[in-house]
Amino acid sequence: MKIALAQQNYHIGNFEENTRKIIEGVNWAKGQGADLVVFSELCVCGYPPRDFLEFNDFVNKCYAAVDEIREHADTIGVLIGSPARNPRVEGKVLFNAAFLLHEKKVVAEIHKTLLPNYDIFDEYRYFEPAFEWKLVPFKGKKLAVTICEDIWNMGSNPLYRITPMEKLAVDHPDIMINLSASPYNYAQDIVRNSLVKAHTMKYGIPMFYCNAVGSQTEIVFDGGSLVYDSAGNKVAEMKYFEEDYQVFDVEETEALAARKGVAADTPVYFSATDVGVGEDTIRYLTNEKNMEEIYQALILGIRDYFRKMGFTKAILGASGGIDSAVVQALAVAALGKENVRAVLMPSPYSSSHSVDDAKQLSENLGNPYDIVAIKDVYESFLTTLSPIFKDSPFGIAEENIQSRTRGNLLMAISNKFGYILLNTSNKSELATGYGTLYGDMAGGLGVLGDVYKMQVFALAKYINREKEIIPVNILVKPPSAELRPNQKDSDSLPEYDTLDRVLYEYIELRNGPKEIIQKGYDPVLVARVLRLVNTNEYKRNQFCPIIRISMKAFGVGRRVPIVGKYLS
Repeated sequence: MKIALAQQNYHIGNFEENTRKIIEGVNWAKGQGADLVVFSELCVCGYPPRDFLEFNDFVNKCYAAVDEIREHADTIGVLIGSPARNPRVEGKVLFNAAFLLHEKKVVAEIHKTLLPNYDIFDEYRYFEPAFEWKLVPFKGKKLAVTICEDIWNMGSNPLYRITPMEKLAVDHPDIMINLSASPYNYAQDIVRNSLVKAHTMKYGIPMFYCNAVGSQTEIVFDGGSLVYDSAGNKVAEMKYFEEDYQVFDVEETEALAARKGVAADTPVYFSATDVGVGEDTIRYLTNEKNMEEIYQALILGIRDYFRKMGFTKAILGASGGIDSAVVQALAVAALGKENVRAVLMPSPYSSSHSVDDAKQLSENLGNPYDIVAIKDVYESFLTTLSPIFKDSPFGIAEENIQSRTRGNLLMAISNKFGYILLNTSNKSELATGYGTLYGDMAGGLGVLGDVYKMQVFALAKYINREKEIIPVNILVKPPSAELRPNQKDSDSLPEYDTLDRVLYEYIELRNGPKEIIQKGYDPVLVARVLRLVNTNEYKRNQFCPIIRISMKAFGVGRRVPIVGKYLS
């Protein structure tokens, strides 16, 4: 038997485009002589559809798309993901389902058992879990078909009481197939490989795992579809961050397993938080593997956000600092130099080299730029406010006026010419509230909102890996908002090398103050940092969507009360 994996990029609710793409994949698989072609979870409608699932019309369109695809499943089996209605009165009205199409018929309907309801996932809001488990017969083989989370219930502390493969294994399947929409984080590929390998080792059956690729607002799907043989050997790992199509001969795969024997022992990880344990935090966060992946993920996130929203051009404020420089370089790589406009907005406190550095960056990248000094606008604000401010000393209000002036100018240009404003705030700043609402926190998409400051430095070096794109002066000068004389970020925040370590412990690893202090961090520092994080949720709650690259990003995957008192 030949099985094809079609790793594709879908658009939520774009049934015409998704259906066309799936049919193209079916026809390609036919041309390759495949017996069965496998697509990803909820490929018909795109993942995650969220509250679109509450509309009967949306579900009707899913069924109509399945019917159209079914007409092309004549000589080949087609496994696709789509919502399915629950015929029972009890329970939720929908299942997260897979349909096996063959000879222009629906020959099997498989329901997802394990419905994740954590981090970015809220599937139990919409779907009923499966209540029966049956193998799918197809061309003399017994298929154990599962959907994404169904294979993630492994390890010493399983999240669910039921493991679907345990139910299916009773009837001795020949092949495991998993339709997945597994989002990217910089540890996910390691965990994903561990889980697939662990299944093949436990059950002695090969697995064909098809993952989605592409970005859906803040969530990036990285692809990397997998084939493992029955002895736990990796047969194939498909491309990351792009579409890919491959065909595999099951018999050849198993013949290879017989020659190789049982896979050698390798570390197995069942949680992203376990990856990197024991390593220096900054070294792990900024290692070469992570930088390469994060770079690709952010480019895909930008490109798909613009493409799927129907926009082509981006604008950003170029400060001559490292954050805006990295965003600008990423945007040019994602959208093309002609589609990225940088606006330099020097204030009375901007250094001359910041303007020169920003100009040099645009010249290196070849993108258009403008210089719009804010001195006159800033002073007009102060003049207007002088009857109220009177003789009060210079402070945070005056600093924020500069930032909000820049935000207003950027949004004016965005409105005038149809640009999307790219925000340049990083995760360290967002965590601690080091930003101005409606000023430097304005934007349509947060590019670096899940990237710590130390990772931003590492990204800049990665961007410069072949030649100097980001001027070296941007990389070496102390970070500064330049909103008052001789200002440095370190005046308001701990050094980023220390700050990012504490933030990672709290945000990603979910360690409390006692646990963090036990790792050798100063108690006063820990209390200060955690207080900053918790008291600034109101700012982050008003922030734009953030491209997710970690296992715990701000936004839909991290929900804490704005008015909570805990650690504040």
